[in-house]
Amino acid sequence: MTRYTQIKKLDSPAALRDHLASLDLELPVDQHVEPHGPLARGTGFTDASAGAFEIANRFAVLPMEGWDGTIDGHPSDLVRRRWERFGSSGCGLVWGEATAVVPEGRANPNQLVLDERTVDGIAGLRRLLADDQVTGLQLTHSGRWSRPEGDPVPRPAQRHPVLDERTPTPGPLVSDDELDELAERFVAAAALARQADFDFVDVKCCHGYLLHELLGAYRRDGRYGGDFDHRTAFLRRVVEGIRSRVPGLAVAVRLSAFDLVPYRTGDDGTGEPEDASGLPQPFGGDAAGTGVDLTETDRFLDLVAELGIGLVCITAGSPYYNPHVQRPAYFPPSDGYQPPEDPLVGVARQIAVTAELKERHPALRFVGSGYSYLQDWLPNVGQAVVAAGGTDLVGLGRMMLSYPDLAADVLAGRPTERRLVCRTFSDCTTAPRNGLVSGCYPLDDFYSERPERATLATIKRSTRRTNR
Repeated sequence: MTRYTQIKKLDSPAALRDHLASLDLELPVDQHVEPHGPLARGTGFTDASAGAFEIANRFAVLPMEGWDGTIDGHPSDLVRRRWERFGSSGCGLVWGEATAVVPEGRANPNQLVLDERTVDGIAGLRRLLADDQVTGLQLTHSGRWSRPEGDPVPRPAQRHPVLDERTPTPGPLVSDDELDELAERFVAAAALARQADFDFVDVKCCHGYLLHELLGAYRRDGRYGGDFDHRTAFLRRVVEGIRSRVPGLAVAVRLSAFDLVPYRTGDDGTGEPEDASGLPQPFGGDAAGTGVDLTETDRFLDLVAELGIGLVCITAGSPYYNPHVQRPAYFPPSDGYQPPEDPLVGVARQIAVTAELKERHPALRFVGSGYSYLQDWLPNVGQAVVAAGGTDLVGLGRMMLSYPDLAADVLAGRPTERRLVCRTFSDCTTAPRNGLVSGCYPLDDFYSERPERATLATIKRSTRRTNR
């Protein structure tokens, strides 16, 4: 098992540049971060229906999946605490968390649901944010990764020989008629999001969930599979429905711009790709399943622009079957594998793909992902990427859990608080996968003092012994 250099041991931007060079990676790193520099400059996007939106700076809160709502889909005090921190973060854009459009589409029993019962509580989350923060809500159905009451209840978009075996039952395919009805539920949820005063909704197309799997449903029969027009028909139906019913609401998309085949844990604990023979080709991936081919991604983004969407967040892969691609980390979750590459490779890959897509689709505004692994040097790289035109906004995901004031500190010219910088311990994933509430247990005192901290430590020790 390879041991990689930890970012926290790189004591200067020059040291990071040297390390990147040793890995033959190209990633811009500024020596100094300017309080009134590129990250502080405003930007914006235009939606064909809702008009123009101005964003105060280049920082964005990324949409994360919460595991701490109530069992009936309402926000809890823990959810409200997180959103309060979003509101004081200094980020110009808040891309609100994954919210299921139907209870059975939740990825966990404590995920938010947006319906008539919960809309007032979710509107309360929007009121916790600053008035000048542009704010959206991510609408989702988890598809084959649905776990609405804890146990898997998969509803895949197509058969997959490897992924079908990773749940106790492969589950029935979601039918065309069910997709017709589900599209209406997305539109109804969008109308409620507008009622709750959100500026936009994200029709989520990433991380192996239903809409992402539909994009790669080459082997699916019927109206929602096969050729490109059929595989994108669900998105088009939802967007057209929103345009008709909620004309003042903007639409955005978070997209896994590329995907790889599923990975498994090798004999030494390191991730290795499954044999791609007989597997569907990943959306945005090459025929071998281990490389990137953006041909269809470009075609998809052309469609997005044709639909009048102006805002896209780029991510990659899936946390369920290739997490090192989606969320580079030095310390994997307890049920994961050791990274098969230096995590900086995954960061550079996402940043490079975002820059490539932005260059080819200048009408769209892009939010980049994968930055949290850069840790102390996130602002230095983020500033350099924005200045070079590689992204419009720098997205903050895990970093928001440990250090929600990072953007505010950078924009005010204050030194960063190193003790709060996310070190990718992955406890924010390990805890909820074991039925505990989500949060940063190592670095956020609020969570480190909760009783779940001791339970989490026991789970991690047990997992380490099992994996030896």
